[in-house]
Amino acid sequence: MKHPLTVDDIQEHVGRSLYHQMFRPRVLELDNEALRLVLKVHWCPQFERQPDTDQWHGGVIASLVDITGCYALMLVAKGPMLTLNFSTDFLRLAQKTDLTATARVRRAGRTAGFVDVDVDDDNGRLVAVGRACYAIRPPQADPPTDTIGRQSSCPR
Repeated sequence: MKHPLTVDDIQEHVGRSLYHQMFRPRVLELDNEALRLVLKVHWCPQFERQPDTDQWHGGVIASLVDITGCYALMLVAKGPMLTLNFSTDFLRLAQKTDLTATARVRRAGRTAGFVDVDVDDDNGRLVAVGRACYAIRPPQADPPTDTIGRQSSCPR
């Protein structure tokens, strides 16, 4: 993986994961020096906590914390990352609003990295905060790809 990374590099990596694409995260900005990444996810009814509430499901917000944290750590990590632990504190309901997650790498070593993530609504109100720890694996050869170029984790 080349460094420093660009918005397009991170967006391309996000596009490789079918799970991440359920949320259609869009990379808004990144700062390779400050080790900061900003992603945005648009509201849609599939993310609703309960019918007719227009409230975001906490699982989607927690996923956004993990996704943003992992890609922020990619700004410095040279190998693949695995989530070791993460927590999300929900501070207020997010209702029928887009969400913006801002991740800051707090510490990145040879084998582990720590990232803090703030999630804000369209009015700039803090909805949730998260902290994640990731294992950083040594760089490895490129994994096999499927017929359209995505990384494949399924056995052949």
